[in-house]
Amino acid sequence: MVKLTIVGRVEDGLPLAQDQTYVNQQDNTSFLFYKQQAELLLKQISKDSLLHPKMTILIDHHSFHFLVEKKICYIALSDSSYPRKLLFHYLQDLQKELDNFDETSLIQTISKPYSFVSFGKIIGRIRKKYMDTRTQANLSKLNASRKQELDVVTEHLNDLIQRRQLLEETSKIANLDAPLSVSTIWSSRCLQDIALKWTPVTIIILVILVLFKASLIMTDDYLISTMI
Repeated sequence: MVKLTIVGRVEDGLPLAQDQTYVNQQDNTSFLFYKQQAELLLKQISKDSLLHPKMTILIDHHSFHFLVEKKICYIALSDSSYPRKLLFHYLQDLQKELDNFDETSLIQTISKPYSFVSFGKIIGRIRKKYMDTRTQANLSKLNASRKQELDVVTEHLNDLIQRRQLLEETSKIANLDAPLSVSTIWSSRCLQDIALKWTPVTIIILVILVLFKASLIMTDDYLISTMI
């Protein structure tokens, strides 16, 4: 069954809503652990660490499934035995419901986690339809998509964490190896303008000095030759 559902904003990884059924489970250690993992997953999606719009993340005997549509991420936790195709039907129903929700501007202005309470109630209502996989409606959905391959990438949470740590370490090494930046004094626009203005003048003066010195040398040589 679906045990946890979070809807979040991809832009900044802010969780917007959750199924209100879970509000009374805040003292449940297991629930808090999976909720923290879901929030971590949402943060990784917001950082573009996960480039797939659909994905399944394995964790213990459970699975996180997420769907990203129109910069909104829908995440659900279920038992590993729960049909994955049915789970993604559930996420798609949430996405369609949010598209029809007449508070699009509110989604962009929310600043506090889980403050989109009105949609949390809708999540609970839709989730109830998917609690029993043997209902006629759910069996029809499974049979209708049985011949279709589900294009979803699957990865284990531990592999995801290790990859994230590797990316962070690689980024730190790259920053340490980066060449020292040139002083802003020498790269200022003012000095560039001065160089463009006075460089030709300086070259002309040098040429005149060289020619003058050459003429003096030739004059000295002429005087010496006449004296001889």
